Amino acid sequence: METRPAQDRQEKTPRVVTGRAKRPGAGASSKPSVSACDDLQVLIAKRAHELYMDRGCRDGRALDDWLEAEREVLSQIPPA
Repeated sequence: METRPAQDRQEKTPRVVTGRAKRPGAGASSKPSVSACDDLQVLIAKRAHELYMDRGCRDGRALDDWLEAEREVLSQIPPA
């Protein structure tokens, strides 16, 4: 069995890619498509975080914050 010096045995660090994948052929200036559901979830998450901050960042009410934020955000959408 062949042994190599430590500097030759460098393990490759996996490349981390963040963000959304672009569509093939999409220009550099085009934004990735986001569905209405994604937008709603982002709005609800932001509002839930605001409620958490307003309560002084006390843990234990994440579900309550989410449900309240969901009610608030969805009440602002006109019926179809």
